[in-house]
Amino acid sequence: MTTFHVAVDHIDPGDDTLTPTTTYLGTVDQAHVDEVRAIAELTDSERWVKDHPRLDGAFCVLRDDGDLDVYVPTDAADYRVFEPDPAPKGGLATGGVVESEAMAVVGEEGPEEYVPLPRGASGPAYIDGVVRFGGQSIGGAMDTPGNPPRFTWHTTESPAGGNYFRSIAAYLIRVGAEPQVIYDPVTDELGQFGPLTKSGRALRNDGSRRTNREGKVNIQVEVLGRAASPWTKGFDLAKKPNFRKLLAAGRAHGIPDTWPAGKPPATAAAATNRSRTTWQSKGGHYGHSQVPGNDHWDPGGIDTSIVPGKPSSSGGSGSGGGTSTGTYTVKKGDTLTSIADAHKTTPDALAKLNGLKDPNKLSVGQKLKVSGSASSKPSAQPLQPFPGAAFFHGGRHSPIITAMGRRLVAEGCGKYKSGPGPNWTNADRQSYAAWQRKRGYSGDAADGIPGKTTWDALKVPKS
Repeated sequence: MTTFHVAVDHIDPGDDTLTPTTTYLGTVDQAHVDEVRAIAELTDSERWVKDHPRLDGAFCVLRDDGDLDVYVPTDAADYRVFEPDPAPKGGLATGGVVESEAMAVVGEEGPEEYVPLPRGASGPAYIDGVVRFGGQSIGGAMDTPGNPPRFTWHTTESPAGGNYFRSIAAYLIRVGAEPQVIYDPVTDELGQFGPLTKSGRALRNDGSRRTNREGKVNIQVEVLGRAASPWTKGFDLAKKPNFRKLLAAGRAHGIPDTWPAGKPPATAAAATNRSRTTWQSKGGHYGHSQVPGNDHWDPGGIDTSIVPGKPSSSGGSGSGGGTSTGTYTVKKGDTLTSIADAHKTTPDALAKLNGLKDPNKLSVGQKLKVSGSASSKPSAQPLQPFPGAAFFHGGRHSPIITAMGRRLVAEGCGKYKSGPGPNWTNADRQSYAAWQRKRGYSGDAADGIPGKTTWDALKVPKS
């Protein structure tokens, strides 16, 4: 009878790196494993089995509490996740010269202090306020940075909501199949396993062609959900600020609002369009189901009016990332973040477009150039009324605190090592104090306890 090693992978929210720690529990027999699988099959079970993609007989159990149970046959072949290759095939181009290794000095201790530079990327490496899982080293520079940029969409084939965000992150790290981005459409939680400017490792190669490294960037997103039940059903974009940030980051990299291979297929049988010519020559959005060399059909028939929304006025060819340019007049209460969100871009891109020396200083009536599928003004969003200073104390647990923290991060005031989350902590107080100082308060007045004036100025969205 087969026996199995058993371990638990746990991601501690208090750990700065959010790296799984493994606790070995010993061995169990086949009867125990059969019982574990049977429990996971129950209709109301909060545990879900995920087979290991590379180890025969090994599997993991996703748990609602965020932990991951791991079962590996004791006679399984040795398996480990290899360190990513930092260099592209053929070397990096630097200053017009192709070298075997292109390096950038980050210290004065000699060659060991050199690190590979990605090439071609022009947008942000990280999304504001994102949760960072693991060591942030999953891939390297792109092989074909002269080719257009793209998003590649996956689904985790698992539940969403609860604490599955962490258990699925632990699973992807364990099996070495991390994308750059993981997203929960229920909670709007957004995480990164590595910078957007480098490759992920959630795709199979197409022969010798490394599909993970195709294009200027290839931002891969694992969305918690199942291909058979598209996660976009009932998805309200207006209530998902982190998802809007994700799309804005892609646009900042020049990814056009198009699906070059057509809408992602709604069934496994329909997943037959995996054109190499399209994949290699056209930028835009792709499903895992549309990538040559791969056989999965996720993310299913998601709604392309949500992902990525309506195309920009000059988009559509799928070959670049051109967008329309217009002008926006700054109004009272506007921030660079709110204007950027409304015009589907990032604060950094907006600041660069306008040559702003201090992005925090905007004047009412100031004219800003905006690019993207712009509206005439930032979209209206229900705001959270000030809950009163007494609301903020140790032991308070509320989604209002999470929403507040995300706005503080967006305003450049976040002092969080992880999160933000729903529990009121010293990090929330320190972050709010930074916001108070940004609004002109000093000394005892910047005590980190929200007051109505600064709260209204922060514009916390209703949770």
